[in-house]
Amino acid sequence: MATHHGKEGVIIAGSDVIGEVSGFSLDTTADVVEDTSLSDTAKTYIAGRTGFSGSVDMHYDETDAAQAALLAGTTISFTLLPEGNTTGDESFVGSGIVTSMAVAVALDGVVTRTVAFQGSGALTIGTVS
Repeated sequence: MATHHGKEGVIIAGSDVIGEVSGFSLDTTADVVEDTSLSDTAKTYIAGRTGFSGSVDMHYDETDAAQAALLAGTTISFTLLPEGNTTGDESFVGSGIVTSMAVAVALDGVVTRTVAFQGSGALTIGTVS
């Protein structure tokens, strides 16, 4: 069984690597529709449409063009690489809409930026070639 350290993760927005990323999440979902018949003794379901959403946490860097382009309402294409960007590493590729962008400042911490996105269309799971 392979395990990976978070330091391996990479995110690409468009064709640019997003700098100063401190973490990201990707959530996939599937609708389910009940298809139980009157004569069934237990409920049954079938899978419906799939979807995905996620978020990216980063240290705020106003000089990083890829980071600065992640504004609410912007449509982005992205590649999420939890294992890194080496041939054979798993990749998640899709397009989505930035639904929020927040900047947080703390008295005794690093300024951060958090971006949330809603996927639009299919998420492609593959490997880096």
